[in-house]
Amino acid sequence: MNARSAEMNIFGRSYVVIVYALVLLLTVSLCSDALGQESKSNALWVKIDQLASQVEPKCVAWRRDIHQNPELSNCEFRTAQLVAEHLQSLGMEVKTGVARTGVVGILRGKQETPVVALRADMDALPVTEAPDLPFASKVKAQYEGREVGVMHACGHDAHTAILMAVAEVLSQMKEELPGTVKFIFQPAEERGEGAAQMIREGVLDSPKPDAIFGLHVGTDPVGTIWYRPGGYLASADLLGIVIKGSQTHGAKPWMGIDPIVVASQIIMGLQTIVSRQTDLTATPAVISIGSIHGGVRFNIIPDQVEMIGTIRSFDPRIQKEIHERIQRTAKMIAESGGASAEVTIEMKVPVTFNDLDLTQQMTSTLERVAGKGKLFVGPQTTGSEDFAYFQERIPGLYFFLGITPEGGKVVSQHSPHFYVDEKALGVGIRALAHLAVDYLANQGR
Repeated sequence: MNARSAEMNIFGRSYVVIVYALVLLLTVSLCSDALGQESKSNALWVKIDQLASQVEPKCVAWRRDIHQNPELSNCEFRTAQLVAEHLQSLGMEVKTGVARTGVVGILRGKQETPVVALRADMDALPVTEAPDLPFASKVKAQYEGREVGVMHACGHDAHTAILMAVAEVLSQMKEELPGTVKFIFQPAEERGEGAAQMIREGVLDSPKPDAIFGLHVGTDPVGTIWYRPGGYLASADLLGIVIKGSQTHGAKPWMGIDPIVVASQIIMGLQTIVSRQTDLTATPAVISIGSIHGGVRFNIIPDQVEMIGTIRSFDPRIQKEIHERIQRTAKMIAESGGASAEVTIEMKVPVTFNDLDLTQQMTSTLERVAGKGKLFVGPQTTGSEDFAYFQERIPGLYFFLGITPEGGKVVSQHSPHFYVDEKALGVGIRALAHLAVDYLANQGR
């Protein structure tokens, strides 16, 4: 080997050593940054859990107070005042009277962006409570001209209390929040109106959230969390049918046209739309009549019968087909009996659709909060949620929190026997708080 070759060989080896050293330094630096970030995240997670544990007794007390004092849709004045005063006490920017009784709180962290929204609904139902709880509702109210009992038979009392607790947790971490959190306390979910009205009044503006999260208590085992990417809850359409006949004596039905008989035939005919005309292997669908009214006396066949019901579906194409078939079925059955049918269909709430990218991004957060073996992908459900209106504007993730006691009887929402195991409240607090912090941290990188 000549001197020049030896020199080049030495230079080559030196170059390799230098490059290796630089790669090693870069790797160490990246690992150090990653470890630092992970350590920082772990510290935030621990703090969230500690603060959630501290506020949980307050959350239980708020939930019981709201449960004992339920208010129907668009009448949530007492609940809204409770929420607003709490948010104001935490030093937030608070706006009241949004969509009549809605409340919005803004918590600004160490930086303005990104922005994440958390939502809870506040209204109760015209249901008379059955369970003998020390904080059971005794409230009565007027609903569509009748006096009714009022009950949180869907768990919105729990939703409101949980989000109030999350607000307290995150307000104590204000200087560590890498962004802004918008708290949305919504009225009139049970009427399918509150979310859309809040949006019309600017709830998603100034600042506009980059994403939104919400939860609903469900009948699954206490403390479990259920979610589903894509379409999760069905769209809900309001169906109205008026059958017009000809009034006559009940003893002489041949002298008139009986709309009650025609109505019963239409109800049966509607059931074949789903069972025999819809591809149920593609997606579920439901048509249900919830109210039928006609006549005032036992021996008088009335002029007309009015029916109202609901249509649930997950696919816009099938939804359109169902609407067309309802029109045809009702009108042709009525005509076959000499009557006429007027059909109205109002599209109330769209499909609750969990953004695919957001859901994938936040699944690890839900898994960490729920614990091993307690996070599940749920089936599509034919219930509906006007949270869907928020998801039409910004990416959203909606999930269910199990509240059925271990070994307890499963009781459906909207039942006078509906019961919430309060052990689930702490999981709900942690879930929403962790989702907010993790999202802000990930978006801010």
